[in-house]
Parts: sequence; structure tokens; C-alpha cells
Amino acid sequence: MKHFTLSPSLAFSRLWRPVACLTLALAPVGGTAYAQQVYRCPGNLYTDALSPKEAAAKGCKTLDGAPITVIQSMTPRASSTGNRNTGTSAASSSPENKVASEEQKARDTDARRILEAELRKEEAALESLKKDFNNGQPERRGDERNYQKYLDRVNEMKAALTRKEADVASLRRELSKFGGGGAK
Repeated sequence: MKHFTLSPSLAFSRLWRPVACLTLALAPVGGTAYAQQVYRCPGNLYTDALSPKEAAAKGCKTLDGAPITVIQSMTPRASSTGNRNTGTSAASSSPENKVASEEQKARDTDARRILEAELRKEEAALESLKKDFNNGQPERRGDERNYQKYLDRVNEMKAALTRKEADVASLRRELSKFGGGGAK
């Protein structure tokens, strides 16, 4: 039983015309007829598995003329990025891709060292911002004669402080995954 669906826009598009012409050119010449009739049923369903009675009952129409060519799609290959059922990646399950424990420890040590350096840098920037913010009363600059400009800068400083505190908290969370909370 062969069923396939073809959208109307694709059925007669320029992409399908060469295929139809090729099919006609390769069709046997002479009195050979097809063993079964192909029907077009509602919903753009094409089939050759119906009898004439069933086709009439379903509202299908016979297709006269050129035969329909079905181009089969390629079957998708299994994904190499992971297994959907277990959630494990293919790279971690194959023995040749396993990392030696010493190498993993070295990687973890490097990652921890990088995170600690980043945390120190972010904490220093946070302290600098707190000092400049001066508990919500930063010094006015010469270009802030307009009080609204001063208030805008205070609000920007407050937002920057909030972002920097969130960054520091995030780095501490990451460091806690390595067995230490980081410097405070």
C-alpha cells in the first residue's frame, strides 16, 4: 500500500517539472499500461491501494496521464551528540573518549584556579564600585550641574553594583562545585 502526500505548491513547482519530464522520457513506449490506477484523494493523498469502489466512496479521483514519481527521503543517521533515552553523550560512553582521572584532576585544578582569579578580580571591582557609590551618595562631578544627570548616574551605579554582586555570587557558586566556596 503506497500513500504519500504532496502539497499543491510543490506538486507543480519548477523543482518538480524536470522530474516529471524525466519520468515521462524514461517511461516505456508502447502499449504497456500500469497494473493499478493511482487516485488523488482529499487532503492531497495519492494512493494506488484502493479499488474503484473505495476510491469513489472516499471522493478520490483517478489520475490520468503521467505517472507519479515518489522520491524517497534519506533516513536520518543516529545523532552522535547523545542518547535521548539516557541523557548521556556518546563521547562519554565510548572508551576511547574517556579522560584519565589524573588528566581530569588537572583540568579541574585549572578550572578552579581560573575561577578563583576571576572571583578576586570581580571582588576588587565590586569594592571599587562600592567605594565610588558611597552608600548612595557619590560625589558630584563637574558635568553634573543638572541634578537629573547626577540621579541618572547614581541609578546606573546602583544597577552596576547589583550586576557585580550577582557575578560574584555566581562565581562563588561555581567554585563551591569544586569543594570550596572561594574567598569572601
